[in-house]
Amino acid sequence: MSVQIILASASPRRKELLDQIKVSYTTYPVDLDETPLNNEAPLAYVRRLAAEKSAACLIQLKTDLPVLAADTTVVLGSLIMGKPKHKQDALSMLTQLSGKTHHVYTAISLRGHQHNQAISITEVTFRCLKEQEILDYWDTGEPLDKAGSYAIQGRGGVFVESIKGSFSGVVGLPLFETAQLLSKQGIEFFK
Repeated sequence: MSVQIILASASPRRKELLDQIKVSYTTYPVDLDETPLNNEAPLAYVRRLAAEKSAACLIQLKTDLPVLAADTTVVLGSLIMGKPKHKQDALSMLTQLSGKTHHVYTAISLRGHQHNQAISITEVTFRCLKEQEILDYWDTGEPLDKAGSYAIQGRGGVFVESIKGSFSGVVGLPLFETAQLLSKQGIEFFK
């Protein structure tokens, strides 16, 4: 099957989700500064990063293929929780999420003959976590490159009491919204 899109991401989870719906892609990760702007709201933040990633990929590759990019962040109140910088950062995030409900925002940007964006917002509730299990979880290495320092599809799933919304959105690429954007660009899936 010929390549249908460029995925502007190195995320193995996003690749698995595209594989799941049988979209043929090649990857071209882009590295951007993911620091939130002063007083930037979480929704504006994820939308901006997804759009900047797809635009940067398109400019760098000079391709005619559509470019798909996404950005996921964990939001507690108005606090944006990206990927942890170090162990203490991860432990702090997980301690703050313990026993609380937070939101996971995933924005998607698809640039082809037009630019379309979509957003998925999912409510996630954590059970109360013990300090030792947070430390043990850090030692697995799983929190390292995950927004909010956890992977719902991995060992971090044991912390999740409930979710309201898109499981695939929490993983990093909401399939419902992605399929809608692909359809708008005439890109078939499931084939």
